[in-house]
Amino acid sequence: MSAGGEKASGDTVLVVGGGGREHALCWKLAQSPKVGAVLCAPGNAGTGTEPGVENVPVQDDDLPGLLALAKERAVDLVVIGPEKPLVMGLTDELEAAGFLVFGPSKAAAELEGSKAYSKSLMKRAGVPTAAFETFNNAHAAADWISGRSEQALVVKADGLAAGKGVLVCDTRDEAMDAVRRVLADREFGDAGTRAVVEEKLVGEEASVLAIVDGTTIIPLPAAQDHKAALDGDRGPNTGGMGAYSPARVVHERRMQQVVEQVFIPIVHRMQRDERPFRGILYAGLMFTRRGPMVLEFNVRFGDPEVQPLLMRMSSDLYPLLKATAAGKLGDAEAPTWDDRAAVCVVMASEGYPGPYETGKTIRGLPEAADLADTEVFHAGTKFGPAGADGHESVQTAGGRVLGVTALGDDVTDAKRRAYEAVRRIRWEGAWCRTDIADKGR
Repeated sequence: MSAGGEKASGDTVLVVGGGGREHALCWKLAQSPKVGAVLCAPGNAGTGTEPGVENVPVQDDDLPGLLALAKERAVDLVVIGPEKPLVMGLTDELEAAGFLVFGPSKAAAELEGSKAYSKSLMKRAGVPTAAFETFNNAHAAADWISGRSEQALVVKADGLAAGKGVLVCDTRDEAMDAVRRVLADREFGDAGTRAVVEEKLVGEEASVLAIVDGTTIIPLPAAQDHKAALDGDRGPNTGGMGAYSPARVVHERRMQQVVEQVFIPIVHRMQRDERPFRGILYAGLMFTRRGPMVLEFNVRFGDPEVQPLLMRMSSDLYPLLKATAAGKLGDAEAPTWDDRAAVCVVMASEGYPGPYETGKTIRGLPEAADLADTEVFHAGTKFGPAGADGHESVQTAGGRVLGVTALGDDVTDAKRRAYEAVRRIRWEGAWCRTDIADKGR
């Protein structure tokens, strides 16, 4: 519908969230000939200037507000971007009111909401993953670690921690410190009421996402994320500093392995457990000498993986999402893809992933937008005071601020184009990794 309440020709879609993932989804959905209007709640400065997209000031965790908005605007499909409202049960609330929703139920979203549940489900489903133990007491975890031979371990806060609750430990002392931080000091708040301690896997990481309607599974091309803050995969974990697609490490045979050993057993197990999965099933994978092993599952589009994926998608996204929500994915046409590669470079605020300041004015966005086959997806931005030209300024409003994404003939060309756009954008304290996609060349 338009802001005045009259429905435009085509369906009305509500995208829930306000980050880079949601900007990319709004951008792609607004291109569909079947979509008349895209609402984004709450959106950001990027979605606020995207043609065909209207920001609505309702927060993504305001379940009553989102339900009221869906009713007021008579939306045809709700697409839930972030994990938090999914884990809170937004899908259940909306479906109970008769709305079509792309996103899993509260019960199915526990696959991301609890790492302990996810690991136990993988074990029951026979999905390959690292050996693990679960603890809710720091002393018990420390006793277990001290009784083991010196070995690299990974300590994970059980709940949602914005991509920062995973601590990779190369020594026993580091692991002991990690369980103290999670379970005793509660560095990650309520996410740390339990912790999973598992063996550290060695290999190359990649992400494979699949659209799932409970039974039908459509895998998407592989992408590779860059979680560490600094070049060379050094520094603390972040929500993701960049991504590219396709990922060289996931060739056709490996993709078949992922479908057969990961997606099919987990989807069937959840169906048998009466937690049917409907939405995006995201497998974070490590390709080891033993084959692909699951590091984690997410229950929504990855950010920043979705940016290069949607840049490469040449077909219409909307019919796929609507068919999934209706449980009719098997009737939908398969997506098609641009043969070219895409690279997304995340530009971040000074200090991220630690404390950072917001409200810095961003310059150079029009100059970056002038580049061919390039999109600047906003992650943490807001509108600021108008400048001398009368237009509202764009300011930083988060740690990860922009996802600068470009298509190229190959990964090297896409990287060159993305960094050319990065160089045109500036604000006080802006920074990014300089080696995004180097593994794919």
